[in-house]
Amino acid sequence: MENILWILSKIDLRNLIDILLVAAVIYSILWLVRGTQAVQLLRGVILLALIIALIGTIAGLTAFNWLMRSGAQALMLIIAIILQPELRRALDRLGRAGGAALFSSSADINLQRTITEIASACRHLSERRHGALIVIERETGLQDHVETGVEMDSVVASELLQTIFFPNTALHDGAVIVRGDRIIAAACVLPLAEAIVSDTHLGTRHRAAVGITEQTDAIAIVVSEETGIISMARNGRIVRHLDERRLVTLMQALLRRQSSSRRGLFPWLNSRSNRKAAPDDHSTPA
Repeated sequence: MENILWILSKIDLRNLIDILLVAAVIYSILWLVRGTQAVQLLRGVILLALIIALIGTIAGLTAFNWLMRSGAQALMLIIAIILQPELRRALDRLGRAGGAALFSSSADINLQRTITEIASACRHLSERRHGALIVIERETGLQDHVETGVEMDSVVASELLQTIFFPNTALHDGAVIVRGDRIIAAACVLPLAEAIVSDTHLGTRHRAAVGITEQTDAIAIVVSEETGIISMARNGRIVRHLDERRLVTLMQALLRRQSSSRRGLFPWLNSRSNRKAAPDDHSTPA
């Protein structure tokens, strides 16, 4: 007890800030890999580090300690390569921290009109069982994906979206990307989900929707060609069995929340509001 009190007496403001910063970094890493395949890897690395540290305390293991010190840098490089998707996502969040929102407060009318037109198009496509994939760009730019398709510059309209996704038309096979209140490209190629979607009824469109939302903060809306079910993907998760009214509600919650607030530098500050904005009921993890 006396040793603990002695240690506490030596802690000043600088030491306290140092400890809090280290704790913040560790918490950010744990939050970043939460729910991903990197969790098992991180557990293995921590367990291996503890075993190496325990063995390293044994005196006289000169060769072993030299080997561990020499291989530490190579191990860190290997971990960075394996965790490349999570690191990319973290850098993307840092790049968006404090950035301006896509929709300004003066564009509420255009935003509402865009939401209404997209929801109306999805309802008509669902009734006719015409497959569709609509991606709404937010803070992360999607220009790389825009260039894989046919670039356009058209106001979002239900009739236009229905025409694009009409079977056997030139642009129906691919994704439509929406930026603000305009359709900027059609027939775009998107990355497929890095993890296998658990539901076997989800096809390529759903995997592409999950894939683009794993890598960016975009919102992807899918209409199934087989069942006509409307789904929305966000942050690598997909919510299915939406109707027009609920689709409008979800888009309003996500896009208007973005227009009225800015993301903080630390991700856990917004985790509570994120859960409120997009409930995970009837959702399928990627």
